[in-house]
Amino acid sequence: MKWGKPDNEPRGYHHGNLKEALVRAALALIAEKGPAGFTFADAARWAGVSPAAPYRHYRDREALLADVARRGFELFAAALAKAWDEGRPDLMRAFDRLGKSYLDFAKNQPAYYSAMFEAGVPLDADPQLREASETAFAVLRAAAEKLVLLMPAKGRPPALMVALHVWSMTHGIASLFGRGDAARRALPMPAEELLEASVLIYLRGLGLTAGAPPGD
Repeated sequence: MKWGKPDNEPRGYHHGNLKEALVRAALALIAEKGPAGFTFADAARWAGVSPAAPYRHYRDREALLADVARRGFELFAAALAKAWDEGRPDLMRAFDRLGKSYLDFAKNQPAYYSAMFEAGVPLDADPQLREASETAFAVLRAAAEKLVLLMPAKGRPPALMVALHVWSMTHGIASLFGRGDAARRALPMPAEELLEASVLIYLRGLGLTAGAPPGD
C-alpha cells in the first residue's frame, strides 16, 4: 500500500480530520524516510497544519508513532486470526497460512510494520498499544498450544517456547527477505518457501510431522 498526499482531499483541524491526517502523514514519512527520519513538525507540514496543531491530539512524536503502531498491530492481529481460523481445516495447513499471513503483512504494510517493530516505541508507552501487540502474539501462541499436542508427550516443549521460536524465525525472514520496502534483501527463492522449509525442519526436530496423530 502506498501512502502519499491526497491530491484533492481537504486536510486540517478545521475539517475535523487532523488525527487521521497525522496518522497518514506518519505512514507516508515512514515509507519515505524511515521511522526515525522525520519530526513532529514534518508530520504537521505534511498534514497541512501549523506546527502547534498536532498537540491537540498527541503530546509528541512518540505518541503519534505509538498510535500508528497500535493501529498496525490491530490490523496485524486481525490478519493473523483470519489466516489461523482456529486451525481449520487442519492444524498444519492453518499454521502454514499463519506464517504466510505474517509475510504478507510485512510486504503489503511496510510502513505499519516499521512503526510496530522498528520505531523503538516502548509498548508501555500506551496501554492500548501493549494490548494490541499482545492480541497479535496471542494468535501465534494459541496455534502453538494446539500444535504441541500433536507432538510426543515425552519431551514435549512448552507452547510458549514454540511460539517464540516460530515467531523469531518468521519475523527474521519477514524483516530480511519479505518486506515491501527498499530494505528487502535479494533471495534466490520466495520468502514463503524459505519460511515453510524453516518451520517444517523446526517442527520435525520436535517430533512433529504433517498428519501426525496426537502424541501419547
